[in-house]
Parts: sequence; structure tokens; C-alpha cells
Amino acid sequence: MCNRRDVTLYCRPPALRQVDVPVGRLCPRSRYNRGMQTKWREANVGRYVNPGNEGFEQVVRAKYVDKTGLITLFDSTVETSEKLVMVSRPRRFGKSYAAQSIVAFYSVGCDSRALFERLEVSRRDGWDEHLNEYNVLSLDMAEIMQAAEGADAVGAVADAVLPELRELAPGAGSGASGKKSEVAAALWDAVKATGKKFVIVIDEWDAPYRLAQGRRDAQDAYADWLRALFKSNTLTPVVVAGAYMTGILPIKKYAHQSAVSDFDEYTMVDPAQYVPYVGFTDREVQTLCTKYGLDIADVRRWYDGYDLPAFNPKAGEPTHQATYAPYSVIRACARRRTGSYWPSTETFEELRHYIDMDFEGLQADVLRLIGGEELRVNPSRFQNDMTSVRDRDDALTLLVHLGYLCYDIGSGKARVPNEEVRGELRNATEASRHPRMAQVMRDSMRLVEDVLAHDEEAVAAAIGRAHDAACAPMHYNGELALRAVVRAALVAAVDEWTVVDELPSGHGYADVAYLPRRDSGRPALLVELKWDAPVRAAVDQVLDRDYPQVLRDLGVPILVMAVTYDAKTKEHSCRIFEA
Repeated sequence: MCNRRDVTLYCRPPALRQVDVPVGRLCPRSRYNRGMQTKWREANVGRYVNPGNEGFEQVVRAKYVDKTGLITLFDSTVETSEKLVMVSRPRRFGKSYAAQSIVAFYSVGCDSRALFERLEVSRRDGWDEHLNEYNVLSLDMAEIMQAAEGADAVGAVADAVLPELRELAPGAGSGASGKKSEVAAALWDAVKATGKKFVIVIDEWDAPYRLAQGRRDAQDAYADWLRALFKSNTLTPVVVAGAYMTGILPIKKYAHQSAVSDFDEYTMVDPAQYVPYVGFTDREVQTLCTKYGLDIADVRRWYDGYDLPAFNPKAGEPTHQATYAPYSVIRACARRRTGSYWPSTETFEELRHYIDMDFEGLQADVLRLIGGEELRVNPSRFQNDMTSVRDRDDALTLLVHLGYLCYDIGSGKARVPNEEVRGELRNATEASRHPRMAQVMRDSMRLVEDVLAHDEEAVAAAIGRAHDAACAPMHYNGELALRAVVRAALVAAVDEWTVVDELPSGHGYADVAYLPRRDSGRPALLVELKWDAPVRAAVDQVLDRDYPQVLRDLGVPILVMAVTYDAKTKEHSCRIFEA
């Protein structure tokens, strides 16, 4: 294999740096040219320019799930008018692994045939046409930003890559004025010197926007630099064979959208044909569970839930693909147990910040989401900017891109995807700077215990307080609104129960069912709601239609909670009994 990525050009033996090799594409069938290709790679492997494949090789040697079909999709765009691709994902979704695979596939700085010929990408005819045939510029902008003084991302990029580009073409870019044009000119000179265009891979592309939120001048300079690379009618066609950018946020609606508007975007709102490569599929996770002795139902509860629309479904038959958070699944496999593996360095403070904004009742909406509800969200106005969050829809859309919510493009609704994320949202609400949020959660935990203790007066009073606390729809005028209040009041129940609305049972549908988690030791709970009716009417309906029937096979006690609201007296009533 090639030199390690952390070894720069200046650490290689001078003899290798000075190898005289012909420019242009070398014929792989020639023994002479194969030898010359090896010398070319040895002479031109760097950290940013034509890096080796060690990073991806280490990924494959670990608990790797083959996602190289993504390379097949991207490869179909190389050297075409669709060659600029942007794929945004939350943290923990393998963005960097995907970037490493693309670098390893295209970089002329390494020989990756043995690495890829047993993976999915090799299953199509002509898969290796572009294998290790391009110059590659690989940038991790989060890493670059760590070295950027005063948030000068453009200067940091120039300082990093120009020495390596000048190994390919001495003096590359030296005739340009300014660091912005110097890098672009150096890429041009390197292409002329080598006869090979660049595949440009930018990981964490949005780091300068996220990490330098108060530096508009630095953001403007970064946007101009991107424009110079990807929106030039003279430079881009000659220099760029393909570009793959990835980050947390999409790019199209930034204030500087003209800088990179030619990119095709694939986001958590609309991943299109990249759906299978967003995260792990159900089949992939089942294979891992079998190998590592995990219970698939438990893994689904913890990490599934990012159900994304299948690409180009048959007319009238919309489908969704179950998608799991890869990082957490791999951690569960390594430790042989499920649980929360959300990294402590995750966007917790950012999450708490946006919840605390409380746009248009956002805090109440978050509580309802934790309780298992789906809420309508309009993502179309979001500017993909962590500083331009203007309203409740913007905040919830941002939470979709950060991975805290899953958005269904068909229904236009967002929800909490799984148990791991639900726990993180709970942590954020309990740590909220607004005392009301933390108090609501504490009240909910007490309400759960009151339900289990059959304390009907305490339960009715708690539901009334939840109504007054505005943890429900603005218009409180029917059973659906009453259901929202009860769900919000019982938000803490999701720790040990799965919530199901309108559970088919007996001769009808129970309004809300709380099914206990396995081994929780909790009873099942059926909730029947009535508006402007006596509580006895709700009890009689449960018994007459035998709603508890469907839960008897669970082998646990079954509680029934009947809740009614009197619109005149504005009082709630409650009955709790074991069925």
C-alpha cells in the first residue's frame, strides 16, 4: 500500500519525488506502464493531493457494511454536466467514511484494485474505468478550520494544498493574485502538467459556516473560493472531473447560494436515489444482529426510524426504506448490547439552544414529539443556516438535518425516529434554561406513577395542568385536542412504553394504547377519551367493545384509563381500573 496519509511529500525519499514519468493516462495492460504507474503513485501521494487509501482500508478492516454502491452512483456523474454532487447527513451517519471511499477509488496516489474488487462497486461492467485514474484533492474542512487563524478557511486551504500541488507542477499558481485564485490557478497548472483532471472531495464542507458564525467576511471569502472552483465556465470544465461534497447542512439556500448552486443536492429531507446509502438498511442490520448476537427488535427500537422515501416508487405504491444510524449500530455490535451511543460531543448545546428559542410554541411541540406525535413541518423556507433560524418551521427543519427528527416528504410531517434520539431530546428538555420545560418533564414522570397507583384525582388534575401549560394544540375543542393533551402530559411514559394511536381491538379502535417494553415490568395501558360526555360513557365503551382483547396475549396486567372533558365546567374527569 501507499505511504500513510500523515506523511507529507517532504518526508519521502528524494529519488521517489524526482521520478520521470510520462503524463497522461497510462495503459494498465502494459507491464512497463504498470511499473510506471506504481512509481507515479509513490512520487505523488500526499495528505491533501492524491492521498493514499489507508483511511478507507482501515474502515473496511473494521465492522464495515459495504456502501460502495454510492461510488457507482457518483461515478456515473464523472465527466458529465451532473458531476457536482452534494450529500448532506447528520453526524454519526458515515459521511467521512463515504468521502474516504471516494478518495481511495479515484486517487492516482494509490492502487486500490485489491481493496475494491471484492466490494459492491465492482459488480458492474466497466467498474474500474476510473479506478485510481484521477488527481484527487481531499479536504476535511473541520480539520482545516482548526488550523485557520481568524476563521480564514481560504488561507488555511492554500497553506495546506499549495506545497503539494507544486510537487506536481513546480511553481503552480504562483502567477495568481490572492489566495482565492492561487489555489484555482495551481489546480489548473497541475492538470496541465499531469494530463489528469481532479476529483475534488470536500468533507464537512459547512464547517466554516458552523464554526465561524460571527465572521461574515470569512464566510464571504469561503463562498467566493467555492465559486472560483465550481462556477467558472473556464476553470471547472477543464480542471474538475467530479466533485463530492458532504456536510451536515445542505448548500442551496445559503445567503451565498450563487457560489455553489450548480450542485445536485441530496439531503435528509429528500435523499432521492442516495436513500440506500444514508444509513444502514434493515437487511444489513439483521445480518449484523445475527453475527453479533443482538436482538433485532431491540436494535430497531433504539436506532431505526429514519424511514426515507424509496427512490422512484411505482405509481400509487409509495414505499419507505428503514434507515438506521450507523455509528450507534456499530457501537452496539462492538459492545454486544443496545443503549445510547450518541457521542457526548454531539450537537447537544445547539439542540438545547434551539429548543430554548420557543418559536411559536416550539417547546410544546418538542414535548409532543417526544411523546410520539408527528407534526407538520414546512422545510421549504429554511435557509440552511444555523444563525438564520426565524420561526418554528426553521427550527424543526434544522433538527431534521441534525438527525433529531425524521421528515416524511409524503405526509409533510416530522417525528422522533427512535429511542436513542428520544432520550437525547429528553436530556435537552430537562437541561433547558427555561424552568417550565424541566418542570413539565418532572410533572409527567409523577403523572405516570399516579396512573399506576390509580390516583384518579391526581391524574385528572395533572391533565388539566398540562392543558393550561399549553402543551397541546392552540384550539382545545375536541377529542383530537384532548388526545394531544393526554399524550403531552404522559410524555415521560415513552421511556418504558410504546405509544400506539387508534389501536384496532375488539369491535373498534382504542384511542391510545401504551404497550410496555419487554422486561419493563409495567402493565399495558389503554386510554379512552370523551369530549363533553360523562366518564362512565368512556368506561362503558371500553367494556362493551372489549378493547382490552388485543392486549391479553401480552401476558401483563392491563390498565384502562378513561378521561373526559366538560367544555362548560372546563374540568377533566378520570377513571382507572384493571381490565
